[in-house]
Amino acid sequence: MRLAALAGAVLTTVALSATAANATPSSGVTGTIISETTVAGKDIIVREITIAPGGTTGWHHHDGTLYAYVRSGTLTHNKSDCSIDGIYHAGDALIEQAGADNVHVGRNLGTTPMVLDVVYVLPAGAPLAVDEPNPGCDFQ
Repeated sequence: MRLAALAGAVLTTVALSATAANATPSSGVTGTIISETTVAGKDIIVREITIAPGGTTGWHHHDGTLYAYVRSGTLTHNKSDCSIDGIYHAGDALIEQAGADNVHVGRNLGTTPMVLDVVYVLPAGAPLAVDEPNPGCDFQ
């Protein structure tokens, strides 16, 4: 019985490690939740995100829609086909659509920190983001 439990634990660890190894981690990103509430089955979260120069969110998607405002700096936003779908400067707003078919990465290619104010509208209990592997782009 103990051997079976140990084998199960080892297999679970290996499976989780393989998944984590395929994800592209963020780098140089900090976030602070300003407020959060749940209304009609949706988590509404307001968060400030800072990406340091050279930083990246890593490849990911969201289970809900995000509404963002660039407070300072410049955000370069790429789709999973590696194309740039937006370069957003201070004062610009952007929307990130929900779903696993909307994998993207945000990068700060500038020399100053980039600060975003973000409103997440997610299904109740959903994570802020779901990590994804690099879809084959030659950058993080």
